[in-house]
Amino acid sequence: MATVKSKRQTVLITGVTRGIGASLAERLIGLDHTVYGCGRSASGIQELRKKHGGSHRFQALDVAEGSDVQEWADHLLREVEPPGLVINNAGVMNQPAPVWEVPEEEFVDLLRINVVGMANIVRAFLPAMIERGSGIIVNMSSGWGRSTAPEVGPYCASKWAVEGMTQSLSQELPDGLAAVAVNPGIIDTEMLRRCWGDGAASFPSPDEWAEGAAEFLLSLSISHNGASLSVP
Repeated sequence: MATVKSKRQTVLITGVTRGIGASLAERLIGLDHTVYGCGRSASGIQELRKKHGGSHRFQALDVAEGSDVQEWADHLLREVEPPGLVINNAGVMNQPAPVWEVPEEEFVDLLRINVVGMANIVRAFLPAMIERGSGIIVNMSSGWGRSTAPEVGPYCASKWAVEGMTQSLSQELPDGLAAVAVNPGIIDTEMLRRCWGDGAASFPSPDEWAEGAAEFLLSLSISHNGASLSVP
């Protein structure tokens, strides 16, 4: 994919310490965009802070904890401009099993991270974006947010919820803003290996994926509001 000639953007990415979130952050920083990121790994966040100083901001937190997300947003927005592009990427996969064998705690934790955590980020950052009058919210969905498979029922439930929440949000936004559900595609991540084992190795690595995905995400505009898209 040819490099998109886009102006320098400020991008917020959740789940920034591993998988596609980490690769996407590196790619965007390499393209001279500013990244605000959060993740649950304190050591991973510390490494990002050491590697990328300047205007970039990274915070260790769990997006499922709404008060922590709001505190981070309040602190961040006192220092810097609101993000122009929010990539709600944080997510987890259940241990593959039939729905009736998935423990309640595991199911609830997954929904809190994959769905409630996404809403927490929107609640914390969207008002500032609305006040400015511009911005794109990308909620990371999945092929399993538009189809189903056995033994990943909780994950499917969460990603179908992401699709519905994003559609509703798109109808609520004022002019100048957009909400888009994006299926990243099939990538060789730790999450996929939990389901497919070594079979995941036949798909692109997160770094390979990020080369094209970064430019695709940067190309999104208000004309895509309410769309359900997939990374090419």
